[in-house]
Amino acid sequence: MNRLATLLGDHRPVLLDGAMGTLLQDSGLEDGAPGELWNLENHDAVRAAHAAYAEAGSRVLTTNTFGGTRPRLDMHGLGDQLAEVNRNAARIARSVADERGLLVAGDLGPTGELMAPLGTLTAEETQALFAEQVAALVEGGIDLVLIETLSDLAEADAAIAAAHEVAPDLPVVVTMSFDTNLRTMMGVRPGDAVAHLSAAGADAVGANCGRGPEEMEVIAAEMVAARPDGLLLVAQSNAGLPQVVGDHFEYDASPDDLAAHAGRLAELGVDLVGGCCGSTPGHIAAISAALGRAGAR
Repeated sequence: MNRLATLLGDHRPVLLDGAMGTLLQDSGLEDGAPGELWNLENHDAVRAAHAAYAEAGSRVLTTNTFGGTRPRLDMHGLGDQLAEVNRNAARIARSVADERGLLVAGDLGPTGELMAPLGTLTAEETQALFAEQVAALVEGGIDLVLIETLSDLAEADAAIAAAHEVAPDLPVVVTMSFDTNLRTMMGVRPGDAVAHLSAAGADAVGANCGRGPEEMEVIAAEMVAARPDGLLLVAQSNAGLPQVVGDHFEYDASPDDLAAHAGRLAELGVDLVGGCCGSTPGHIAAISAALGRAGAR
């Protein structure tokens, strides 16, 4: 039995949350500063972001730890506080989730380093980097591991292995970003990702980020066609593409646009739906309303 399916129950699709970084920037996080810093210095703003998504209808809250591996934190002088950064993030999300009976996903993004042969990191070193982060997230009380925005299957394998090593009882979700002609930056196709990551032990596989809802629906259809029995599928599209408006960027997909998109994903058979860059609690609330009208499957 799929561990994540057991955790989620029968209602499908399950609503995830949306972007975190842009919400924190709206709350005053300086451009260029890592959002993870606020797990140490501004718990209230991170908690408010989680609470806004919970209020909008999210059933799974994602920790504010996308850049929580040591190489990413070292870029901002936070590497020595890795355990505290990740543990605090999980505890903040947990505090909101426990009030509402929600789940917490411990978020792992790419390390930012290339693996051999393109780079210098070995598979063992990469697994160790992810294991360090997962261990701190588990201390903070996560329910599942979410590995997202990857482009390299070898890095995904290392992250899955780290999750299985440190938290063998927790479900593992892996999403890749297919933003280069419906492939990842490393050339991986959606169907190949599904087959590979399922075999590597992921409980759910999918796509996040990318180039907007229309491409996400094409990607999702390819994943559905390749899905082995028992695997759950995930889709978290950006809220369209960023457009320059005055002195800042705005994404061009409205809450209604993402709600209609989520309905089409549900029809395709996608099990978990949420948003990525540019999506807000407003987008998630619109998706929640649309999925509620469409009914569960």
